[in-house]
Amino acid sequence: MDKRYFTIGMAGHIDHGKTSLTKALTNVDTDRLKEEKERQISIELGFAPLFEDEEIQISVIDVPGHERFIRQMIAGVAGIDLVVLVVAADEGVMPQTREHLDILGFLGIKKGIIAITKIDRVEEEFIELVKDDILEELQGTVFADAPFVFVDSISHKGIEELKTFIIQTLKEQEMRDTKGAFRLPIDQVFTVKGQGTVVRGTVYEGTVEEGQSLLVMPRGLEVKARQIQVHHKQAQMAFAGQRAAINLSGVPKEELERGDVLVSSEHFIITRTIDVAIRVVEDLEHMIKQRMPIKLHIGTTEVMGRIVFFDRNELKDGNGEILCQLRLEEDILTKRGDRFIIRRPSPQETIGGGWVIDPRGQKYRFGKQTIEELEKKKVGSPTERITAALYEAKSLPLSELIKRTALEEDLLMSHLENQEFVLYNGKEYTLRTTIELIEEDIYDHLQLFHQKNPMKTGVNKAELLQTMHARFSKQLLDYVIENAIITRVFTRKGQFVTLASFSPHVPSSWQKRVENMLADLKKDGLKVHYLNDYLTSAGIPETLVGDLRRFLEEQGQIVILDDQFAYFGELFGQAVEKLRSQTSSEFEVGDAKEILDLSRKYIIPFLEKLDALKLTKRVENKRIWQ
Repeated sequence: MDKRYFTIGMAGHIDHGKTSLTKALTNVDTDRLKEEKERQISIELGFAPLFEDEEIQISVIDVPGHERFIRQMIAGVAGIDLVVLVVAADEGVMPQTREHLDILGFLGIKKGIIAITKIDRVEEEFIELVKDDILEELQGTVFADAPFVFVDSISHKGIEELKTFIIQTLKEQEMRDTKGAFRLPIDQVFTVKGQGTVVRGTVYEGTVEEGQSLLVMPRGLEVKARQIQVHHKQAQMAFAGQRAAINLSGVPKEELERGDVLVSSEHFIITRTIDVAIRVVEDLEHMIKQRMPIKLHIGTTEVMGRIVFFDRNELKDGNGEILCQLRLEEDILTKRGDRFIIRRPSPQETIGGGWVIDPRGQKYRFGKQTIEELEKKKVGSPTERITAALYEAKSLPLSELIKRTALEEDLLMSHLENQEFVLYNGKEYTLRTTIELIEEDIYDHLQLFHQKNPMKTGVNKAELLQTMHARFSKQLLDYVIENAIITRVFTRKGQFVTLASFSPHVPSSWQKRVENMLADLKKDGLKVHYLNDYLTSAGIPETLVGDLRRFLEEQGQIVILDDQFAYFGELFGQAVEKLRSQTSSEFEVGDAKEILDLSRKYIIPFLEKLDALKLTKRVENKRIWQ
């Protein structure tokens, strides 16, 4: 079973004990900044590892509670899978806690646990009153049926119970999509001395690996993941649901900021106009008016814009889901289904949230017809529903597509004839864009491998499949590789896959030394020195020796007899033909020594090489030509 990765968030009012609870659970103090220590409040997002075993890895985000830091709170919560709502036993639910609850609901957070903290500060009877008060406040929210855990971070009462509860809850939960295109909304940018620019965030979807080429959007900057860390530990890959720090090459820190998005594909949409479905908070203090300025929080991005209604000019009370449009002042990266929050910039308040129906919004007329079109778009056409299902799952059999799209089989089959969809291995469907994405990823992987290993034939196909299996099924990967071999994008050489445009070669900086080494080897004929002596004499560094020996032998330029001796390839061939022409169907060691004028130290490895190449077969003291 593949390992699963989750991030949970601590949310709640300022001074209700989120940071202390995080520390009690993880032994990590997430208040890092000097001003956080001095003011005893969390300003920035704080992160810590909570738990890891063979099945699951869980990280914690300590979300700022002070109302001035609400944007960091939204940035943190947007990437989490479960929320621990922290309520102090001596204060109960506060106004800001209610705002946090609204935000959690708008962002689609469905799993939650209520942690009543500071229980050692109040009498036991009072705790039950606090619980009843909280239950009343939570009615109608995503936390209405959430379980309660009573804890005290100083005495550690209930801490292990809460930790166990979190682990059990997440072990029953589906993780994020690891097989889609990689996406990480950046929430921190900094530099590390000697390493350069580092970005940090929660991987929303997909997988990233060390050395992978990436894009910073919406800026369109090309970068490379030089190194990856997960909780200060080096990692080859990072998966959806993990907190990751990525050391980027190719970009200075000053060109990046919180809100940028790191992606592996250009398929994500950059836009300033999005069609949305929103809900508003129940107790709006001020009326929402047509084209009113709003501040959009989506992922870690925060951008100004205006709200555009098509069926009203103002809104005072929440009245179910409202279809409308957000027109923004800056580009954002988003896709259908992304969740967001909208706030009033002045006076500041959360006014609602929702999800993106279409990231490519157009200008529409005011009126009923536009609302009807948005309703259709919200439900999605058959093609859109098939595309959405295949985008999420990457590939599906017909039976599963019927379930996920809720389309009749005849209607579904008629739309699957569209060239956007590809049937492979006779039973599974995928998107043509997914095939292109995989081929592009494999191309980049092979290109990077060839740059690092110019003398190696290519990547073992089994290893290549294993490397990318975290994102795509092996059957789909195999189909893409075989199809790209047919179209001459890739080439197969034995068990190795290589770019069709690539030929193994000695790096140009070492070409002259290798030529000199081969010339010396050829000059010495069949009475050679140890191979390592030639390599050392030519100044070939030890780090290249293994690859160079293998490369020269594969190219037929040398023939390695054993670990010590090697012959120039052409001379070895001539020696074999000389021996064959001057012997009958069988011969002995002495015959070979005399014909080739070689001592026993050379002739034994030479004859054993003939056996290994199946040119001869040893039978007792004789060799028989095959």
